[in-house]
Amino acid sequence: MKQTTLYLATALALALSSAQAAPTTDGLPTAAASALSNADANDAATAVAQSTIAAPRYGTWGIDTAGMDTSVRPGEDFFAYVSGTWAANTEIPADKSSWGSFMMLRDLSQARVRALVESYAPGDPASGDDATKVAALYRAFMDADAVEALGAEPLQPLLAQIRAADDHQAQAALMGQRERMDGTLFALMVGDDQRDPDHYVLMMRQSGLGLGDRDLYVEERFAPQRERYQAYVAQMLTLAGWNDPEAAAEAVMALETRIANAHWTRAQSRDRDRTYNPTTPAELAESAPGFPWATFFKAAGVDHAERLIVAQDSAIPELAKTFAEADITALQAWQAFRSTDGWAPLLASAFADAHYEFRDRFMSGQPEQTERWKRAVDFVERGMGEAIGRDYVQLYFPPDAKAKMDELVANVRAAMGARLDALDWMSDETKAEAHAKLANFGLKIGYPETWRDYSALKVVNGDLFGNAVNIRSFYWDDRRQRIGKKVDKGEWGMTPQTVNAYYNSVKNEIVFPAGILQPPFFDPDADPAVNYGAIGGVIGHEIIHGFDDQGRKSDGAGVLRDWWSAEDAAKFEVQATRLGGQYESYEFPQLPGMRINGRVAMGENIADLGGLTIALEAFRRSLDGEPAPVLDGFTGEQRVFLGWSQLWRILWRDDALRQQLVTRPHSPGQIRAFAPMRNIDAWYEAFEITEDDALWIAPDERVRIW
Repeated sequence: MKQTTLYLATALALALSSAQAAPTTDGLPTAAASALSNADANDAATAVAQSTIAAPRYGTWGIDTAGMDTSVRPGEDFFAYVSGTWAANTEIPADKSSWGSFMMLRDLSQARVRALVESYAPGDPASGDDATKVAALYRAFMDADAVEALGAEPLQPLLAQIRAADDHQAQAALMGQRERMDGTLFALMVGDDQRDPDHYVLMMRQSGLGLGDRDLYVEERFAPQRERYQAYVAQMLTLAGWNDPEAAAEAVMALETRIANAHWTRAQSRDRDRTYNPTTPAELAESAPGFPWATFFKAAGVDHAERLIVAQDSAIPELAKTFAEADITALQAWQAFRSTDGWAPLLASAFADAHYEFRDRFMSGQPEQTERWKRAVDFVERGMGEAIGRDYVQLYFPPDAKAKMDELVANVRAAMGARLDALDWMSDETKAEAHAKLANFGLKIGYPETWRDYSALKVVNGDLFGNAVNIRSFYWDDRRQRIGKKVDKGEWGMTPQTVNAYYNSVKNEIVFPAGILQPPFFDPDADPAVNYGAIGGVIGHEIIHGFDDQGRKSDGAGVLRDWWSAEDAAKFEVQATRLGGQYESYEFPQLPGMRINGRVAMGENIADLGGLTIALEAFRRSLDGEPAPVLDGFTGEQRVFLGWSQLWRILWRDDALRQQLVTRPHSPGQIRAFAPMRNIDAWYEAFEITEDDALWIAPDERVRIW
């Protein structure tokens, strides 16, 4: 799951407004019903059928027993035991780089959203109606002929700006134009202040790498990726009509390599103590000379900010120096490439296909381009996700699901409280602070109480590129205008149809969109033990993010401060380091030498272990002393573990798995399916795991944190 520790960071970050959920008409939300009134009967019937696309079911009580391979001993390979037959009989779809539970539900969500947006009647977006705007965004993306006819034309004004920016001042101004340009060394964001959670603050992080992570530039084993990347840079610059694209690509690669050497590692960048560095624009200009900060901030529209929080503070001066010493033609070529690459998916097929060939096929092993309608759905969701979400929850999130989730969360939270009381390594003083934090946890389930107001978003029929620029401007204007103002505590960081969940440390809240609250994560009709292992484990996971190696640094009010005794913190770090060592020991035979980065994945791994532990505790408490029934030969506790493991069904293409290990904070799903259990005594007892089994860990070597 996602842990949101700082802010809503992207240019398309969500905010909220006073609009309310739409009433329904004949089973369809108002917007959809209105659109259908303009269609013929057959079209209406089709749209209604599509709009009720059913969620998957797993067996008769929540587990796909047909997908198990019970010939495998649970202690030898628990992933194979739970999902081996499924894995053997499943192929990754050609338009995917991996395939499993998350992706299946994401496909389901896409199909449902498609049915909704295609039911919205076309019209004049200037009318201000959300459904008409969504329809215009979707139809503009789907009009492939019109996009093709434009070729590179939408890009030309940006390229002209870049060519005209022939000094460092002008280049700094371009970096500040977030609504158009994609090249910047310094990423600006506006979010909740970690030491003053009631107010928004300007934030800045290192940026500038087209390959995404410094390791891909500095480690010898990634030489093939660098070689192919440079060829891709030349290809994009050729399509853009840039002079001498081969030489320009070489200059871009040299510039990004220097940028990468200035960057912090991913492990360093997740340390919340080190990444909270308050400063002022004047102080920044002194500490990081060589970059026209005033020009940059003015172009970004944030020159009214009196202070900002810098993340990688020691990298910023090096990046400023890199900028000052860079040849202007290299900066222009870099900006031209970054902008062309960033906008390529919205351009003619020559651009979109080249982007796919490198970003998806080469880097992630995806054999086929994603269908256009799916890309169109992604586009409109990024642009007006909550407008669609209002209708989505009317169709797919019944009130009783929310009520059952409320009960589950309450039980898991109570289990966490009991676990805190039972800890033998934590002092009473630190326990009191931990209890206070747990008591103050916020909870959001399903969808926002208020919805975003899109009335200020300008949408034009048939103008895909222009609409995308307007979307960027709409969201960035909203964010930058919040600097110094009171935080909207009701804001969501995901749309209702998103298949994910998160913990926000600054708001100290856990959030579960409607999209994830369906099988295999949550099924109101499934066996309770399976639900405790599945969504209960996810609830526990998000709660534990508040107590993982970084989440634990905030108190119950969301304030970044040290509320731990030195002795307790030291004991925690010993166990966390041991857990990291376990995950770093796992091998991936198809990728020799590749390992999980235990420090980068630490928060997620702690959350998995603690989350499953308290979910099991919650299940036991739910029985009120009565024995759990046996279903198809499986005990209640066995079903809890089966429910957790089934969530992490996944198959990878080799390149996608490499990307996961290099650039993502989560351990691969096939590891998450069993790794936490190796530290939980009840798993050994439930499946009679012995020291002769491959997954055995001696009791005194098992990690016990929460």
